[in-house]
Parts: sequence; structure tokens; C-alpha cells
Amino acid sequence: MNLTARRCLVRALTAGCAIVAAMTLALGAAAAQGKTYPMKISLPTINDPSYFYAKAYAAAVEKDSGGRIKPQIFPVSQLGSIPRQIEGTQFGSIQCALIPPEFFVGVDDRFEVMAAPGLVDSLAHGQRVAADPAVRKLMLGLGAAKGLHGVAMYMNSPSSVIAKTPLRHLADFKGKKIRVLASPFQMAPIARLGATPVAMTLADVVPAIQQGTIDGAVGGIVVFTPMHFQDAAKYVTETGQPAVFVMVEVNKAWYESLPADLQKVVDADAAAEQAAIAPVAQNIVEKARQGWTASGGELISLPPDEQRAMMKTFSDAVAEVAKKKPPLAEAYKIVSAAARRTQ
Repeated sequence: MNLTARRCLVRALTAGCAIVAAMTLALGAAAAQGKTYPMKISLPTINDPSYFYAKAYAAAVEKDSGGRIKPQIFPVSQLGSIPRQIEGTQFGSIQCALIPPEFFVGVDDRFEVMAAPGLVDSLAHGQRVAADPAVRKLMLGLGAAKGLHGVAMYMNSPSSVIAKTPLRHLADFKGKKIRVLASPFQMAPIARLGATPVAMTLADVVPAIQQGTIDGAVGGIVVFTPMHFQDAAKYVTETGQPAVFVMVEVNKAWYESLPADLQKVVDADAAAEQAAIAPVAQNIVEKARQGWTASGGELISLPPDEQRAMMKTFSDAVAEVAKKKPPLAEAYKIVSAAARRTQ
């Protein structure tokens, strides 16, 4: 073979290799484009703002991913108790969970800061705090070292106090046994009102009120009405405290396994639905309030001056609890500053 022929052969082989490489890359890209990713979305409730968020988020992700992400919703703790749902999301058997941040304290103490009474004074205020850039940066990043990637946070509903006898004034709380979550952020403020905080699961509240074990309980009207708490007590004092926020967390390893364009879909759709849930949540709360009075229950508001006094009492109590742990104190400083800024 002469020199010219050899040169032609080399050129042909080089061109052939380039074509094969290009075809390999194209086939790899096509395979990535054609791959589908299951997305289990877990939450402990149904027919509340979180459920409607999950439905809207699932629909948006499937549409915007072109069907490459396949969401499936599992409400009412179908995939296990709240601690099991959190563990499943950390370790990958669940791809997404919608759960109030205070339940993530085993992951990081600072998650609890959003459950601080006295932080926000309305549902609309709570949504503004959740959307604040400094708060989003803090809260969505808390689980990063423990297998979680935060994509959204929103206020689900305000809390109230249900009781067998009416609590029309702050003085009426004195001597009462009130159910709260097992959190210093909830126990200390209730104790400041002269009541005795009693840590108890939600499922135990109705029988405990009926049996006189407790006099009342902190909870949400979006729970009291559909779960027929009026069978145990008919008076609800709308303190609005604490705000019930919800974190939307996805499994970090699953998220990082997604192509870059699908990661953007997961993040962007979560943020869009965070903004869209505000009027939905407000509507659900109002319907629950109407349902409560329609079924014979009574809604009570504290006198304005007493509501303001209660908010200050709660804020002071929470600040004292937070300062016992420097990282928690710093987190509370960020969130409380945002609350003042967005009021």
C-alpha cells in the first residue's frame, strides 16, 4: 500500500470512529431522555392544603417532565407513620414527603423553629414568611447532610385551642390542662398562660377530652371539623398559634440521579405550587370554620388587647427556649426577623 492509500485509510478510520462516538453519545442521550423516574409522594393527611398541594405538584411535575417523572400520591400515612415517612425519604424508599417541619427535629433541631408560637399573625403573613429568601435558604437546606433536598415550604393552617368550656379570656386558661406537641416551643408558651401543657398524639385527644384527662387541645380547625371533634368539645378559641407549616422534602440521592433538566422541573414546580397554595389553604380554612359553626360548634376570639398580650407572651417564651441552643437561636433570629419584615 503506497503512502497516499495509507493516508486515505487513516482518514477513513478516524472519521468512522468519530461517527461511532457521536452515535454512542446520541444513543446515550436518547436513553436518558427515555428513562422514567418513579416519584412516591407521601403525606399524613387528606383533603387539607397539603393534599391539594401534592395533587397539583404531581400533575405539574409529570406534565413538565414530559412524563419522564411518574408521581404517585400516598396520603393518610399509607407508607407508614410520620417518623417512618421521614426515614423513607432520607434513605430513598420514598422520593418526596410533605410533613410539618417540627417532625424533622431528629434530622436537625432547627426545623422546629417554624412551629414557634407568636411568630406570624395570619395565614397570609405565614405565606410571606415562607417565601422570604432568607427563610427559604435556611429551611430548605437543613436536611442536606441527612439525605434530604428541600424544595418548598408553605403555611398549611393556623392553630386554635379546642375546649369543653369556653376560653374567652387569657385568664380562662389558668389551671387548664392543654394538649400540645412534645416540644419546648409549644410547652413553654402554654405554661406562661398558667395552663399545664400535656404532650399527646392527635389520635388520643378526643377520648382524653371526653374522659377529662385534658381540658382542651392545640390543633387546627382543618382537623377539628372533618374529624368531628365537636363530639368531644364545641368551643374553639382562634388564637392562630402556632402556625402549621409544611416542608416539601425530596430524597437527595434520587434528586441527584435526575438529569439536570428534570432537577429544574422538580425545584421550579415545587416553588410555583408553594405560591399557588395560598388561596387554596385560605379557602379550606374558611370552609372548616363554617363547617364547625354549622355543626353546632362555637368560634371564639380573644379581645384584641388580650390577643396582643398573648402574642408577646408567646414570643418571649420562645426566645428564651431558643437561646438555650445557639444554632436554634440563630435560626429563630433569621425567621423572626423575616416575620417582622413581612408583617
